[in-house]
Amino acid sequence: MPRHPHYGPSVSRISGAVYSTLADRLSRHAGEVYPLHVGDTWMEPPEGCRMEDFTVAEHPGMHRYAPVQGLPVLLDAIVARTEARTGVPTTRENVLVATGATGALGAVAGALLAPGDEVLVLAPYWPLIAGIVTSFHGVPVPVSLLEVDSVEALVATVRARLTERTVALYLNTPNNPTGRVLPRAWVEALVALAREEGLWLWSDEVYEDYLYAGEHVYVRTLAPERTFSAYSFSKAYGMAGNRAGYVVGPAEAMEQLRKVSTHSFYSTPTAAQLAAARALTGPGDAWAAKAAALYREVGNAAAARLGVPPPEGGTFLFLDVADALDARGLTGLLERCVERGLLVAPGPSFGPFPHHVRLCFTCAPPEVVLRGVEALAQVLGR
Repeated sequence: MPRHPHYGPSVSRISGAVYSTLADRLSRHAGEVYPLHVGDTWMEPPEGCRMEDFTVAEHPGMHRYAPVQGLPVLLDAIVARTEARTGVPTTRENVLVATGATGALGAVAGALLAPGDEVLVLAPYWPLIAGIVTSFHGVPVPVSLLEVDSVEALVATVRARLTERTVALYLNTPNNPTGRVLPRAWVEALVALAREEGLWLWSDEVYEDYLYAGEHVYVRTLAPERTFSAYSFSKAYGMAGNRAGYVVGPAEAMEQLRKVSTHSFYSTPTAAQLAAARALTGPGDAWAAKAAALYREVGNAAAARLGVPPPEGGTFLFLDVADALDARGLTGLLERCVERGLLVAPGPSFGPFPHHVRLCFTCAPPEVVLRGVEALAQVLGR
């Protein structure tokens, strides 16, 4: 007998809305709105790196497929950038250009996971990573670091979640959603544990350009043989709509990643790659430095108003709102926010955090963000 049509069980377990199920209500709000739930920037990309700056006359074939690995001009720019920032010898064979860091990490998951394999995901985590692991029939295992305060506690907490099915460890620094930067000693301890247990390391470093305190440790400098580092032109240069990013990893493994990318998104949009290459070799660094200064200023102001420490990096604050919850729990608080034209992302999108919310302080011009922060502060009674 044929099987009745059905949905894949892995996909059925994934939530369709990772940030807010209340977003549609914002369109009906009469006053100013504050969409602080979305991780994006109000800034346009660097001048000369926008879609309006590219023509067919200058770039014949810009609407055709790009090579599946990436345009040579972009691969070379990534190689140069990677070697300059990390000191790790890198060639084109270490790089895959992908449809954002999302596509890059999807290629990693598809290449490395067998059904039932577990990935330890340091939490709070970027919400899409859990769905990516699940989509490729793996099992994301959250490992909360919110209460961890030492290297010894870190190692013990991670080790406690190891099983015979664990194959990889995912870390994100600077972190989305907390704004924390993992100290070097912590990263070194995680690398040592991964090497001892034979784990792959998935290092999400998309906020590398947005560091306000401490040091960003490139994981690949410590374990190039087992590290896949993901980067995003969306976050680096305000190009979220272009869908371009990349992953750098062991050359012998990248062939497997290219198989996955070829059979999922095939290649990254050609025009997006041209824009990314121009940013890397031209005005990108100056743009990112200006953005970082602006982001730091508004992030510090938002943190001060909400009574929390300033972010160490990235574009987010992660708030414990337990003292502002009523009998309806987090849902009630989110609804009270929407009544003021405000959306923030619910904590459970980032792991087992039913008493937290995340706000992005770069998704709108600073004056708009700070008015939204004021609305949130009033909802929280701060």
